[in-house]
Amino acid sequence: MKVIHAKIPQDSSQARNKYRDRIELLRSRVNLLAGKDKLLMTMYLENSNSFRQMARLAGVSEANIARRIHRIMKRLVGGEYLTCLRNHTKFSKAELAAAKDYFLLGLSMKKIARKRHVSYYSVRETLKKIQRLIDAADRG
Repeated sequence: MKVIHAKIPQDSSQARNKYRDRIELLRSRVNLLAGKDKLLMTMYLENSNSFRQMARLAGVSEANIARRIHRIMKRLVGGEYLTCLRNHTKFSKAELAAAKDYFLLGLSMKKIARKRHVSYYSVRETLKKIQRLIDAADRG
């Protein structure tokens, strides 16, 4: 086969296998989610619902559903929260809860502080500590 573009795989089966692997990764991590995010991802991955169908059920636009699905997938594939779980002995329960809220559920620091009844400063310091560990894990 001719190489049309350097970034396009020559063998389409490689591309399919990569896509399947990513889908399996997402399916295995959906259980980490809760509430509406878990429901949306289950509808998308397991039931193969279209954005239009999900938008009708949720009463929002297709673009809104597509954006939410994309953001959820990005958080699930990112793996920051899984790095925290692998190193759970280095964190308190409150720090792991903040990590889940931030890296997996996508909550802002302000919302985490309100939800956990702590100061914004303590949430920020916790997330800095977690980010340093993630950066160290990525380098090593």
